[in-house]
Amino acid sequence: MKKLISTLAFSVALLAFLTTHTEAKSHENAERIEAMIPVQDLLRHRIEVQLFEENGIYVRGSLLYSTVTLPEFYQNRGFRPAWMGNSDLAENLLGVIDEAFSHGLNPEIYHSGAIRELLESRDFQGADRTEPAILADLDLLLTDAFLMLASHHLAGQLDPVNFDPQWNIARDEANFSELLEQGIAANDPAEAIRGLYPAHPGYQRLVEALRHYREIHTNGGWPSFESTGVMRPGEEYQRTPALRERLQKAGDFTGDLSDNLLYDNELAEAVRTFQRRHGLDADGVIGPRTMAELNVTAQERLIQVFVNLERWRWLPQHLGDRHIRVNIANFMTEIVENDKVVASHRSIVGRQYRQTPVFSGRMTYLVLSPFWHIPPGIATRDVLPRVRENVDYLRQQNMQVLDGWGSDARVLDPATVDWSKITAFNLRYRFRQNPGPNNALGDVKFMFPNRWNVYLHDTPGRELFQRTKRDFSSGCIRVDRPLELARYLLQGQDNWNERTIAEAVNRRTERTVVLRNPIMVHLLYWTAWADDDGLVQFRRDIYQRDERLRAAIRETLFTPLATL
Repeated sequence: MKKLISTLAFSVALLAFLTTHTEAKSHENAERIEAMIPVQDLLRHRIEVQLFEENGIYVRGSLLYSTVTLPEFYQNRGFRPAWMGNSDLAENLLGVIDEAFSHGLNPEIYHSGAIRELLESRDFQGADRTEPAILADLDLLLTDAFLMLASHHLAGQLDPVNFDPQWNIARDEANFSELLEQGIAANDPAEAIRGLYPAHPGYQRLVEALRHYREIHTNGGWPSFESTGVMRPGEEYQRTPALRERLQKAGDFTGDLSDNLLYDNELAEAVRTFQRRHGLDADGVIGPRTMAELNVTAQERLIQVFVNLERWRWLPQHLGDRHIRVNIANFMTEIVENDKVVASHRSIVGRQYRQTPVFSGRMTYLVLSPFWHIPPGIATRDVLPRVRENVDYLRQQNMQVLDGWGSDARVLDPATVDWSKITAFNLRYRFRQNPGPNNALGDVKFMFPNRWNVYLHDTPGRELFQRTKRDFSSGCIRVDRPLELARYLLQGQDNWNERTIAEAVNRRTERTVVLRNPIMVHLLYWTAWADDDGLVQFRRDIYQRDERLRAAIRETLFTPLATL
């Protein structure tokens, strides 16, 4: 009986404690809810009213950039604050905002100054005692910072379509509202953003290059270098000591500085390294082109890195475990397997007025001994004027005149056409060059259908591959050693090998071969990158696309280099 009474007494006491504790907790939650209501109302008011004002929403002098996702985010939450004065969560986000600097982004754009000012404010004492206006301000700034930084890391600061019509690669997309909710729920919004960093090793190497060139720029860059005439190894020049200093600053010369005037072998090898890194003939001779590259400032090289990091962010996260990559500015085509370049082919790209576009496609077939169906633009600009001048031009070029399309097409005798009456406006005929040694497409063309009718192909003019600057085509990409590329694409397929490919080509009969394993092709434009060995490479901006991108970044104030 005593034991029963004791048990009942304990139960009553426990119930009283739980009731009191629950009431206290309920009261505390009620106070927090009451504290949230004014913040919730402020957020709703700001978004409903200020969003549609001409100047947008400004918080503590900072403009909110996310005018679509941010309102949707809060509307989906019933305008409940997301951060609610959680200084640890805010500091977590500030950490990844600070990291933006190492990626060539400007932390101030992501409100880092305004956020820190609020966090350091004497009025900020936690969610239940800080005035609602400060909490609402902080919530909006943190949300906008997350959404914009996430977007910039995933898809770039700028939409290339708005200022570079030659860029036609679809960018990755994400639901940033959901990503933010997940980051806050996990108490780690920074990690949610880091998961959007481009995973490409090439991007990561260029981030390291940014650190290197930023350090050089911060320490004063390198001296300008001028010399009269050409400098050749083995001779003495007054400017030799200055050349050593210039190359040492950039990391190309690792020897000791001295006043020795002899342009010796050690210095010549450093010059050849510099020339290779800048797409020049690596002969050690310092002529006008090498001199010009030596006099590009460290700041200009840093800007090139900024610009090309942005181009990396425009690319999808996954280019394909196995893919073909053409760097237009480098005049090279590379085969990439698991992020490693396994083969390289010198290439010829479009002239300045017939620029090769940037896009991705899926190579599905190749054609051995192809006909060249001359595109209308080339037909009217190049072929027709020569035919009007001399109709025998068609025979000399092994070309035919066709009337009609498909099975209805007829091959005409060019002598039966009055070419004097044919102009670019009334040309109804098509020109086709037959397979053969002089065919403009050479022995093989590699097809990844696209709206520009651009593809990779062989060429009879193979001597042009010996040039360092190779922009001679009408937009397509000519590749050297094309049969090696064909062999790579057809490996393990039927009985195709070096011998059977050569036999098919030598028949001079067009043959289409569908690839059992199609491969992605990416036509890109990089003027700065770090290769697989980490060596930083620079190339001339042959299409003046860097300057347009640089100007666009400068106008948006997204760069951490004020003089960009």
